[in-house]
Amino acid sequence: MAKNKELLFWLDGKMIKRSQAKVPILTHSLQYGSGIFEGIRAYKTAKGPAIFRLDDHIKRFFRSAKVYNIDLKYSKGDIHEAIVKTIQTNKLDSCYIRPFAFYNDDNIGISALGKKISVFIATIPFGAYFGHGREEGISCKISTWQRINSLILPPEAKASGNYINSVLANMEARMAGQDEAILTSLDGYVAEGPGENIFIVEDGNIVTPPRDADILLGITRDSVIKIAESMGLTVTERNIHKEELYTCDEAFFAGTAAEITPIRSIDFRKVGNGRIGPLTKTLKDKYSSVVNGQNSEFSHWLTYV
Repeated sequence: MAKNKELLFWLDGKMIKRSQAKVPILTHSLQYGSGIFEGIRAYKTAKGPAIFRLDDHIKRFFRSAKVYNIDLKYSKGDIHEAIVKTIQTNKLDSCYIRPFAFYNDDNIGISALGKKISVFIATIPFGAYFGHGREEGISCKISTWQRINSLILPPEAKASGNYINSVLANMEARMAGQDEAILTSLDGYVAEGPGENIFIVEDGNIVTPPRDADILLGITRDSVIKIAESMGLTVTERNIHKEELYTCDEAFFAGTAAEITPIRSIDFRKVGNGRIGPLTKTLKDKYSSVVNGQNSEFSHWLTYV
C-alpha cells in the first residue's frame, strides 16, 4: 500500500474510506456490546498475501451469528469474497482482518428485534501483538476475574460484550506490572487468556484446557494441536489446576493476534528457566513456516489473495 494512502473498508457491500466508517454514538452494539466479530491474519508469502484459515474463521463468524440470532444477510461466500476484495483494494502484503456484524440502530432500548444488521470488514497493517514478547516471552498474572460460562454468556461465540470480561482481566494484569492475564473457570481450573488460548508442557507432554473449561474454541489452538500431532507429539485436552502453571516446564499462548507467544513467568514465578522452552520454540517455528507458505503439508489452510 502506498505510504499515507487512506485505507478502504467494506461496509454492507460497498468500499468506503476509513474516515467515513462511522456510526451514531447511540448505536445499539456500542451501547450494549451486541456485535459479533472475528480476528484473522493475512501473511506475506513468496506467492503473495495469504489469509490463514479464512473459511474456518468465517464458519465461526456464522456460528456466533446463529447463537445471537443475527441474520447476516450475506452468505459465507459473500464474506469470503469481501475479505479478499478489501485486502486487494488496499494492496496489503500482510494485515489483520476484522469482520464485524452489528446492530446499526440508534434507538434507545435493549431489544434487538427488528433492528438493522450491518456487516463491516477492516484490513489493517498489524505487527506482533506482544512486541518483543513474542520472541522473548511475556509475564502473566492469574486473574481474580473468572472466565464467563454458558450460564452467563455463550463463551464459544465471539461477541463484543464477552470481551468486557477480558478487558477487566487484562487491566488488572497490566496494573500489576504484568503483560497479560490468565483467567480460570468458575470451577477454578485454568481457562484461557483474555484473547488467547493457553498450553503448558509437562515432562514433554503438551496439555491445554478442554472445551468444558469455558474456552473460546480458538482456530490457532486447533492449528497448534494439528501441527503438534503431525510432528508425532501428543496434545492432551484436560482440566489444568492453577498450581500446574507454577510447576510446568513450558507455557505459551496461542491466538490469531498473539500467534504463538511463550510465557516466561506466572505470578512472579519463572516458567521453566524463564525463557522460551524447546517444545514451544519447535511449535512456534513450525507454525511460522505454515502461515508464511513454507510448509506444503498445511498449504490448504492458506487462501492466496
